[in-house]
Amino acid sequence: MLFFRYTLSLLALLFLSQSTAQEAKALNNTLATCPVPIYPIIDTRKPDDKNNALTIFSQNSQIIKNKRATFTGGVTLMDNDHAINASEIEINRETEEISALGNIHFQNQGVNVFASQLIASEKNQETQLLNSAYQLTGNPGHGSAASIYVNLDGTMSLIDSSFTTCYGEVPDWQIQASEINISAEENLGEAYHARVKLFNVPVLYIPYISFPVTNERKSGFLYPSIKSSNKSGLVIEAPYYLNLAENMDATVTPRLISKRGLQLLTEFRYLSGEQSGEINLEYLNKDNNLKINQDPRYLARFEHVGTFSERYRAYVDYTTISDDNYLVDIDTEQYNANDAYLYQIGELAYFGETWQAKMQFQDFEVLGDHKASYKTLPQIEIKSTTALPFLNGQFDVYSELTSFRSSDRSIPEAERYHIEAGALFPLSTPAWFLTSELKLLQTHYQQKRIPINSNLKESVSRTLPKVRFHGGINLERNISLFNKGFLQTLEPQLQYLYVPNKDQSNIGVYDTAVLQDDFGGLFRDKRFSGLDRIAQANQYSWGVTSRLFSESNDEIFRLSLGRIVYLNEDNLTTGNNVEADESALATEFFWQFSRKWQFSSDIQYNTKTNTTNKSQSSLDYQYSNNQTIQLNHRYSSNVSGKNLEQVSVLTSYKLNKDWQLVARVTEDLQNKRSLESYLGLQYESCCWAIRLAYHRHINSNIDEQDFINENRDEFDSGFMLQFVIKGLGGGKTTVNTEDMFNASIFGYKRPYFLNN
Repeated sequence: MLFFRYTLSLLALLFLSQSTAQEAKALNNTLATCPVPIYPIIDTRKPDDKNNALTIFSQNSQIIKNKRATFTGGVTLMDNDHAINASEIEINRETEEISALGNIHFQNQGVNVFASQLIASEKNQETQLLNSAYQLTGNPGHGSAASIYVNLDGTMSLIDSSFTTCYGEVPDWQIQASEINISAEENLGEAYHARVKLFNVPVLYIPYISFPVTNERKSGFLYPSIKSSNKSGLVIEAPYYLNLAENMDATVTPRLISKRGLQLLTEFRYLSGEQSGEINLEYLNKDNNLKINQDPRYLARFEHVGTFSERYRAYVDYTTISDDNYLVDIDTEQYNANDAYLYQIGELAYFGETWQAKMQFQDFEVLGDHKASYKTLPQIEIKSTTALPFLNGQFDVYSELTSFRSSDRSIPEAERYHIEAGALFPLSTPAWFLTSELKLLQTHYQQKRIPINSNLKESVSRTLPKVRFHGGINLERNISLFNKGFLQTLEPQLQYLYVPNKDQSNIGVYDTAVLQDDFGGLFRDKRFSGLDRIAQANQYSWGVTSRLFSESNDEIFRLSLGRIVYLNEDNLTTGNNVEADESALATEFFWQFSRKWQFSSDIQYNTKTNTTNKSQSSLDYQYSNNQTIQLNHRYSSNVSGKNLEQVSVLTSYKLNKDWQLVARVTEDLQNKRSLESYLGLQYESCCWAIRLAYHRHINSNIDEQDFINENRDEFDSGFMLQFVIKGLGGGKTTVNTEDMFNASIFGYKRPYFLNN
């Protein structure tokens, strides 16, 4: 009896491990399209009636005392969470066997198994099921076996077995194996002489393969991938997963690039308490596609994030590459081909009750022919907040110590000491708000390596007060439009900012740049990032927003309009290539015409020159779930000194219940050329999917001496073919087209400096 219960448990473990590995959401999507059979529950007992004893129901029974008991006529045997239906069940005490005959149906929470005969031998410590078939509960996975053997040591053998998630007389795909051995204790499955069939045609033979039988990780090969492009040719990857320990693993991927050679990719991950990290290394010993540069090409990245006790946090993100063109020539998951810089950041932070501190080391490896970036080695920040006993006020202190260093010996370096302190009085109700701020800013610079004939001084101190008042009112009313009721709001706000004028031309520019004057930026208390320039301000900002809400409280319309008005002409700070233009008229617009249509736009318009500084607009039409078309337009009058104007169209269209089309086109209107085009076609059934895609996009152009004569093509194009078998080895159960949208590039990206 004990061995029989153990056999039922092993069968349950085998099939439950297949179904619990699937995510619930993906499984629901699969069930919506797959005809998964549903079988009535055999065990109708209440939970209180269940115990460790066997319960048997039958129409007829014959018992020979202390020898055997035979049950016939619709026999049902129940044991805890397991149950069996059979035409006949016999329990033989003399031979220590339980046998079942005729239309056997074994059932538990995760599986239904059907067999013509079952023999469970306590003496031989073995159970055999003949001519068996199985169906996972609530999952399309099913198959058959000529016989199943289960041993007490935790091993199970399936002879002449099959597995598929497809239905029909001839499954679209099926795996057949001469023998499958499974050990639950060792979390090991082994298949011998496995054949993969597509539409009943053998396409792949695997003499031996091992796999995990539970959700626990196991070392082994992952799915290979195949793709192509003009710059690399045919690319084949065969990743191998290493389960090193409970808290660490690695993936080693040989990548064969037909035009370049054999590359090795390694990924190492670790997790210890609240510390986690990842180390990625990519190495190509020799690039066969290069004629001049024969040095090894590599990328290395280290990422770490962790919390020490309750108050300390550490963060590291450091990347280095062999040459500036690595991202352009070789695909990597770490960065985009158009990225112009690499992260090199280390940070340690402390969070107290009323104060916090942070020490940061920051550098950016700038790619291409650009000026060197400043490093902060280090930057130390301390912030504190103390409540005041009146007007809901608080006293804030912010201090910073930063050391700016550069590898370029021709530009200056500096130490910057900054502190600002003051009172803040935020008052608010549902109908209005008013924030008053009074602060004093003190900054000291020690500059060295100053160029000859420069305005910079070795020692500079700057003291500036800052006064800011920001308030607004929230008004609303009920209106009727087009025979429908709406709630309309009117939200005017006003800000006054004062900072006296101060000549700052004797200070270098280390981490400072002009901030964007969009609608949200109208009510900032500064016009520059960083601290090297603090703009004079005697100005007020006005803005007004009006919204329409439906009766279900959905925002269907929003219009915002505002600008900064300067009260004196000499209100712009210039010097050292940092200059702020007069504020443009900033607008934001949103209109949801219906559940399917919506339009959004934001514009910065210069009324003085009657020109647009920056704009972005988007028109969306969603005609059903996962079916959409979007039109985008982007314009900027100054992106690295050039005008940028782009228009893009993308769509996802379901041709029928199985076929989906994804297309995307991006055009550069300034240079009258295509930046990117993409066409993808995907077929997905309930048990497998295939995706065919073509891409063509502009290549980045990195100027570097060693690569000047390598004759790169202006555009890169290629095909991608992906085949997914659902339900095999914990594979996907749905294939989403969202990643085809996310694969887009952005035509221009200016290099990142501390003053970006």
